[in-house]
Amino acid sequence: MGTTAVVVNGRHYRRPERPLVVVCVDGCEPAYLEEAIAAGAMPYMATVRSSGTYWIADCVMPSFTNPNNLSIVTGVPPAVHGICGNYFYDPDAGVEVMMNDPKYLRADTILAALAAAGARVAVVTAKDKLRRLLGHGLRGICFSSEKADEATVAEHGIDDVPHLVGRPVPSVYSADLSEFVFAAGVALMERARPDVLYLSTTDYVQHKHAPGTPSANAFYGMMDGYLHRLAGAGATVALTADHGMNGKTDATGAPQIVYLQDHLDTWLGPGKARVILPITDPYVVHHGALGSFATIYLPSGGRAEEVCARLAGLSGIELALDRASGCARFELPPDRMGDIVVVSRRDVVVGTSASRHDLSGLDAPLRSHGGLSEQRVPFVLSRPASVRARARLHNYDIFDVALNAT
Repeated sequence: MGTTAVVVNGRHYRRPERPLVVVCVDGCEPAYLEEAIAAGAMPYMATVRSSGTYWIADCVMPSFTNPNNLSIVTGVPPAVHGICGNYFYDPDAGVEVMMNDPKYLRADTILAALAAAGARVAVVTAKDKLRRLLGHGLRGICFSSEKADEATVAEHGIDDVPHLVGRPVPSVYSADLSEFVFAAGVALMERARPDVLYLSTTDYVQHKHAPGTPSANAFYGMMDGYLHRLAGAGATVALTADHGMNGKTDATGAPQIVYLQDHLDTWLGPGKARVILPITDPYVVHHGALGSFATIYLPSGGRAEEVCARLAGLSGIELALDRASGCARFELPPDRMGDIVVVSRRDVVVGTSASRHDLSGLDAPLRSHGGLSEQRVPFVLSRPASVRARARLHNYDIFDVALNAT
């Protein structure tokens, strides 16, 4: 394809000279790779660790799926691209909504820009909530495992996906949903040979199984086989994650939860403040909409500094910042954040009111994400890379390093 660069959101990217596969492994705490390699479950990744590029980077805050996938494919933080959660409060409409509509995206994607420059681009994501955002403006293939059987050439750039992959459409609550992503990626690379392939999985396994457990190692062993096949097809494989994952329980296995709305109702009066949990999405069975990040809208005249001080005094709260401080620290769009940003401790989640969270679907001790404690993620390339001096490496630098520094 040559080396002509495209410019996206102020950053230059060379067009790939060989196929590039970028994988976002949902919920991939770095320990998952280390434990699986140590157990002998990831022989290919062990080779990459010794002869390729094997680093640790930071994801963006909040450490949730949508903000990080969009940061990866735009190369910039949420302050620029606008997607600051899976779910947010739209003050103009006065409603709480899913942030999965492309109308909320404020930046172009690297994927769309490369396709416009002549690259063959394909995207496979596990859940359909991400598909429209990842595929915004893209002339190419873009479909989800969740609704693979509904893909059409007109809307998704491809049809008859289950036949192509040779697998039935899996349950959205299964490890198979992610394996379908990898199997589809291999099928596309072997048959359509895209220049750029973006694969995004689901964290179903990570929400249930800690690093080094048999189920976790089996999942990463499965993934290792597909990564090896992609590399064997001549592709450069780049892997990172949208966020890490931690247990959110006490020594007995009971969830540790700070119900913010209940505290605010006591302090300010019932319903005066509004708590927004950006982890919320249509798939809450495995986490009960409980994560380690929240934003709070105060009533008119509410004094954020006073409420921040009271929140910071609650056991389990790591940070409570006013909007300006929180958005500056975490590079978030101020117009899509409340008056206060709250981050809980590594082993604690935040909720709204106890009565509003259904934990009956949890069949394993609660594991979740969203906080500073889930910011560290893998940053792996199948080839050696050099990096220009930068103050901090993020997951959203993966396209830059893969295209410009290998």
